[in-house]
Amino acid sequence: MWGAELGLSGTPLVLVLLGALLAGFTSGVAGFGTALVASGLWFHALPAASVPPLVVLTGAAAQVIGVLAVRKAFDWRRAAPFVAGGLLGLPIGVALLIVATPDVLRLAVASFLVSYAIFQFAQQKPPSIGDAGGRPADAAVGVVGGLLGGFAGLSGPVPLVWLQMRGGPSDAQRATYQPFNLVMMVLAALGMGIAGQITREVLLVALVCLPVTLGGAWLGALTYGRISAATFRRVVLALLLVSGGIMLGQTLL
Repeated sequence: MWGAELGLSGTPLVLVLLGALLAGFTSGVAGFGTALVASGLWFHALPAASVPPLVVLTGAAAQVIGVLAVRKAFDWRRAAPFVAGGLLGLPIGVALLIVATPDVLRLAVASFLVSYAIFQFAQQKPPSIGDAGGRPADAAVGVVGGLLGGFAGLSGPVPLVWLQMRGGPSDAQRATYQPFNLVMMVLAALGMGIAGQITREVLLVALVCLPVTLGGAWLGALTYGRISAATFRRVVLALLLVSGGIMLGQTLL
C-alpha cells in the first residue's frame, strides 16, 4: 500500500487527506489557496521536498473546478498580461526550487500576506489604484506570481492582491487570476517534472489526494455562488492572514 511505502498512517495520513480536502474547498471558494492551506498540514506529514510538487498537482486539478465557476466572466484580454509575465517568472522559480532554501522567500511572502491582510481589515473602504501602470504593471505582477508559483506553488496571492487594488466586481477579479493560476499550476507541474521533483512517491500521494481535492473544490464552488462580494472579500483576507501566519510559524519555529 502507498501509505506503508511512504510511512504514512494514523495522524500523518489524516493530515494529508484533511489538507487535500481543505485545499480543494478553499480553491473552490476563493479561486486560490491550495498551497497556502495545504502546506501548513502537509509539511507536518510529508518530506518537505514533496510538498511543492504535490501542491501544484492538486492545485491544478482544483483550479479546473474553480474556473468553471466563473466561466461567464472570463476576459482573456485582461488575463493575458498576467499569463505572459507568469511565463517569464515561472522557470526562474523552478530553478530557485532546485538551488535555494525556501526559508527566506517563505518568510518574505508570509510577512507580506499578514501585513496586507491586517491593513485591509483596518480599512473601511479598500484602497483603489484603478488602471495605474496599465498592462505592463499587470505583466510585472504576473512575473512575480509565476516566480512564486514555480518555487512554491504560490502563484495566486500577489495577482489577487493587485486585482483587489485595481477594484471591480469579485467575479471579474476571480475570472482574471483564476485562469492565470491554472496555467501557472500546470506549467509548474511540468517544470517540476522535468526537474525531477515529481517522484513516484509524490505521484502516489497525489493520486489519493486528487479525488478528495476535487470533491472539496466542487463544494467550495457551490459555496462561492451563494456568498456576497463583501463576504467574498472577507473570506479572502482571512485566508491570507491565517495562511501567512501559518507560514511564519513554519519558518520561525
